[in-house]
Amino acid sequence: MVTNHTDNSIEKARGIARAIDAAGGKTYFIGGFVRDRLLGAPDGDAVANADADAVANAGAVAVANADANAFADTDVDVEVHGVPVDTLRGILEQFGKVLTVGKSFGVYQIRGFDIDIAVPRREKNTGRGHRDFEIYTDPFLGEEAAARRRDFTINALMQDVLTGEIVDCFGGQEDLKNGIIRHIDPESFVEDPLRVLRAAQFAARFEFKVADETVCLCRSIDLSALPRERVTAELEKALCKGRKPSIFFEVLREMDQLDFWFPELVSLIGLPQDPIFHPEGDVWTHVMRALDKAAGYRDRVEEPFRFMLVPLVHDLGKIETTEEVNGRIHTYQHDKVGLPIASRFLHRLTNDASVIRYVMNMTELHMRPNTMAYAGSSIKKTNRLFDEAVSPYDLILFSAVDMSSEHYKGEREDNLKFLLQRLEIYKDYMDRPYVSGKDLIDAGLAPGENFREILRYAHKLRLAGIPKEEALKQVLSYARKMS
Repeated sequence: MVTNHTDNSIEKARGIARAIDAAGGKTYFIGGFVRDRLLGAPDGDAVANADADAVANAGAVAVANADANAFADTDVDVEVHGVPVDTLRGILEQFGKVLTVGKSFGVYQIRGFDIDIAVPRREKNTGRGHRDFEIYTDPFLGEEAAARRRDFTINALMQDVLTGEIVDCFGGQEDLKNGIIRHIDPESFVEDPLRVLRAAQFAARFEFKVADETVCLCRSIDLSALPRERVTAELEKALCKGRKPSIFFEVLREMDQLDFWFPELVSLIGLPQDPIFHPEGDVWTHVMRALDKAAGYRDRVEEPFRFMLVPLVHDLGKIETTEEVNGRIHTYQHDKVGLPIASRFLHRLTNDASVIRYVMNMTELHMRPNTMAYAGSSIKKTNRLFDEAVSPYDLILFSAVDMSSEHYKGEREDNLKFLLQRLEIYKDYMDRPYVSGKDLIDAGLAPGENFREILRYAHKLRLAGIPKEEALKQVLSYARKMS
């Protein structure tokens, strides 16, 4: 259902369009807003007054494939043709406080409304980077020329705000119908290397296929000059906005574009696993399956992006530990050995310390939940594990992700049940009264060089479920022995 915020923005666009029409111009919805409503975005009523035949042709495409997350970031964008920029600004000022996003970009906003109002523009490449462009606004550029600067046919669709007529200069509706990501202009496409990642990201979100000619073109593009923030932004969309984020990496693999930003993943291709535990095949296949399995759990965690990074890095240690012993493949200590490799991977993409700490912690601990569940480990052991975890609940969910093969479905459910029950016990223990530093000072202990070690001992007793009164006696006895 459309939110009131989006409803208000659409109504504002209609009002602006009527004023533009009176001045001799035209106003179009553009880009992802048109694309997603033609696909049947679940949070909208299609674009206002949408052309019924166009929706019928395109709407059956991938809504059955893509979940609601795929449409979650769609903005209301319009483009105004046929009126001078000064005239446009004067019209916009009738509707509220006008904000200029960037004078050279010709993009305006009206305070209080989630809508971008753009003027058609030309772009000239001036370097290798994603932002190395000169921008020239031209309100009389024309619909086809304005749409040509866009990346893919499905993103070049325009819709008259007042009549609902679809303007499709490059066959975008047919590509929507067939689930195809296809570039528009080969010369302008290669000027922006981010479009390689956008192609893969859209393929993952909507479960579309990238056209063969677009794949071929993407193979020739150098991604090394991209800022990591833009790479990570596309990665986050791929990981968090589709049911099969593995498609992002499979497409990049097809394009030969994994090497610069994701070289560790390349090393997983063809890396063998023990077929008894991993009947799905090599490590690459396991990681891709785990990634898609994780997508089914990401709505249950606080920060989906960092959770979705874990399946990507959790088995990188197998690159260095895989060996065959007596006819069996082993990867001893891969959870530990993989930490420096995972660190390199993460630091290439982000400097967010909280994200890195979370993913590294999950990677280091990822083997232990299922091992403990299989062994029926003691409450003390599971409590210690959860205490080490940045997020015990997320760790448990990832233990299910790691058993991504349907071969282990029954065991996966049994392990989840065991671990979730133990997590409740851990939470109960943590809610009970416990020995604190204040308790020790009140008992006559003075903070000193051994105080931290004494507190660690008190915490061990807390994890073991020792009642506070008894624990305090044991801690004071331990302290006397240390003095």
